[in-house]
Amino acid sequence: MKKNIKLALILITVLFLGVTLSCKPKTSNFITITATDNGWDSQKFHNALAKLVIENAFDGYKFQVSTASTTMNWESIKKNDVDVDIESWTENVVSYPTDVKNGDIVNVGVLVPDSAQGIYVPKYVLEGDPSRKIAPMAPDLKEVKDLVKYSKVFPDDENPSRGRIYGSIPGWMADEILHKKFVYYGLDKDYNYVRLGSESALFASLMAAYNLGQPWVGYCYEPTWITGKLQMVMLLDAPYEEVAFSEGKTAFSSQQLKIVSSRAFPAKAPEILEFLKNYKTGSAFVSEALAYLDDTKATHNDAAVWFVKKHDDLLDQWLPSKNAKKLRDYLAKQK
Repeated sequence: MKKNIKLALILITVLFLGVTLSCKPKTSNFITITATDNGWDSQKFHNALAKLVIENAFDGYKFQVSTASTTMNWESIKKNDVDVDIESWTENVVSYPTDVKNGDIVNVGVLVPDSAQGIYVPKYVLEGDPSRKIAPMAPDLKEVKDLVKYSKVFPDDENPSRGRIYGSIPGWMADEILHKKFVYYGLDKDYNYVRLGSESALFASLMAAYNLGQPWVGYCYEPTWITGKLQMVMLLDAPYEEVAFSEGKTAFSSQQLKIVSSRAFPAKAPEILEFLKNYKTGSAFVSEALAYLDDTKATHNDAAVWFVKKHDDLLDQWLPSKNAKKLRDYLAKQK
């Protein structure tokens, strides 16, 4: 009898454990890839494109972003809390060479081989625009340092006795350099340095001035939808030199936009690493995609689908044939 009772108790225990284990939620087998979102449109587009490929051309991955300032996200990569930075303006990061040397940042590939950034004005400010009956406003303005003579040309609407220069976005590494430049050239004596809260706000201020044929001077960069649509001129500056640049005394370097990763990422997702090594676009492609975003008001995810369908041949450059086919099969089901 006792033996039967013990067997019954054992059976009940086994059954109970089986039910309990079966009720536990199944753990996800997905590997999550986290990329930086530093706030600008072209990076958001590249993130959407990478998400489309990683989640639908491969098995077992999820893609997410870390939304923060450039500085915070860079430090997160170094700590292995964030995996990749797609469209990384590495020359703006003073610690970049040291971080690579120490192995905290891994160079994965070149995303865009041609880019530019600096202080821009609309072309009509320098040359006028007869078709719009706009006379030249500052025909002798050529270099950033020349702006000291033109504060009256670029008045601050809120304080017309001073000029206005639009800086970069707060939290972007470029903004630190630009403000140092603003002080170095003595522009702080007659200008206000205005930081707007987002890329969209900065570009809205430029577009509003451009549509009215009014003067505007401030930070801009390429590739963007706005430089693809508007005729803009970047003011000249002293030739780039690494130490002087960090003090705001030279032009930004003409740089390749890179994909960089954390130290841990290559071992975490080697097949995604190979995709990112081959993942290249270019200024013309990016400007086209960003113009599509602006014209259609599509989401970044929708723009990514549109872009890949239009430029299907890029898939064979980015992916092994089996992964390219898998993504094409997925895209065939998308409207």
